[in-house]
Amino acid sequence: MLKQLRIRNFKGWKDTDTIRMAPISLFFGANSSGKSSIGQFLMMLKQTVESPDRKAVFYPGGKNSAVQLGSYQEMVFHRDPANRITFDYRWSLPEMLKLKDPLSGQMFSGDDLDFSGEVELSDATKHLLQVSYFKYCLMEGANQSLSIELSRKPDKREYVATAEQYSLVRKKMRARALKDVVRFYGFPDEVVAYYQNADFVQELNLAQERLFSSIHYLGPLRTKVERLYTWGGITPESVGFSGENTVAAILAARDRKISLGYRRPAKPLEEIIALKLKEMGLIEEFEVNPISEQRQEYEVKVRTKGSRDWVDLPDVGFGISQVLPVLVQCFYAPAGSIILMEQPEIHLHPNAQSALADVMIDVINSRENGVDRDIQLIIETHSEHFLRRLQRRIAEDVVPQDKVSAYFANIAKTPATLEPLQIDTYGNILNWPENFFGDEMSDITEQAKAALKKRIQKAEKPEASV
Repeated sequence: MLKQLRIRNFKGWKDTDTIRMAPISLFFGANSSGKSSIGQFLMMLKQTVESPDRKAVFYPGGKNSAVQLGSYQEMVFHRDPANRITFDYRWSLPEMLKLKDPLSGQMFSGDDLDFSGEVELSDATKHLLQVSYFKYCLMEGANQSLSIELSRKPDKREYVATAEQYSLVRKKMRARALKDVVRFYGFPDEVVAYYQNADFVQELNLAQERLFSSIHYLGPLRTKVERLYTWGGITPESVGFSGENTVAAILAARDRKISLGYRRPAKPLEEIIALKLKEMGLIEEFEVNPISEQRQEYEVKVRTKGSRDWVDLPDVGFGISQVLPVLVQCFYAPAGSIILMEQPEIHLHPNAQSALADVMIDVINSRENGVDRDIQLIIETHSEHFLRRLQRRIAEDVVPQDKVSAYFANIAKTPATLEPLQIDTYGNILNWPENFFGDEMSDITEQAKAALKKRIQKAEKPEASV
């Protein structure tokens, strides 16, 4: 789970400052305010980690990628190629990482990793990216157990490795230049060959890759629903960037049972989805059925409120088809997942948007096989109703205050700032931004003024002569 994040010189952000990441992390703001850039940056790093090209510092994406960011100049702040993209983040490890110095026998351990890095255009070519430096810090609570940094030598393509709390010991051999950094985060193979006790850097590389393999993304526009779905028995990694694998995920997870909290009964995933759709007031019943035993085709049937008839998914409101991938992704994702979502509330009635916030609380409390699923939700949203319900649940002690973080992208300032919303234990936002969700009071006031003006005009108008 990500615990904090900071980005500098990326798209519209000169500096986001440190973002506290919670199990439910929310980002609000006007259109084109830069709130989407937070998720885009994380997805670019994920794409890079999963790219087959080990020398690609950043992979901005192609036509089939979650994000396509173009060239460095298109993604860097103010489109100034002289700017360096700098970033750091901390995440909790699924289990304690223990490292041993084979020479001294000293043990180092930590439950968090902190990573910072900087990327720039090469001085020599002006078009190739290079890593200026990166640094790992192994943290045990608030204390640093050890750190190791790789930094580029001035005016050279070579790097030097330095460590704190740990003594790197060179091998008695000819010095080897450290050149080929692996993507934006990986130590070159020469580090292990150059030092007698640097094998542990491979554990750090692996921890980074595990972090980004746990991230799943669902975009704001989900694919339209079909009357028939073909499923060949595969288990998809996720519902897909547009929800295209939603039905396949439901079918693949039919043996899984999810509990919505400690000491709450575990139910089949499909039953959980149907329950949440019903609680949101969208349907009465939901099921996925095979067309026949001889075919690999399935249909999704829905019974809406007030009706006795079952109908196909395309025959019900568009909002149901748009929220279904959201619900499935939240409960289908494996334990330890980080789910990035843009506008999960899109096309939903305000009441359903409020209820969706309750679903998200259930997601972070959910368990499987008697163990917490430890899901983190990073959500970009425009929904006041979603936020209001979370505020209410904080006041009611349904969800602890520290399990929710919320930020507002403020473009009234130059450069834009990402401002934390200060939510107290009563659910109040202590620093509510001006016109956060529009100027509601202004609309009410102007409506009252217009109504009064009409009444005055009507009273003053002479009656028509008979």
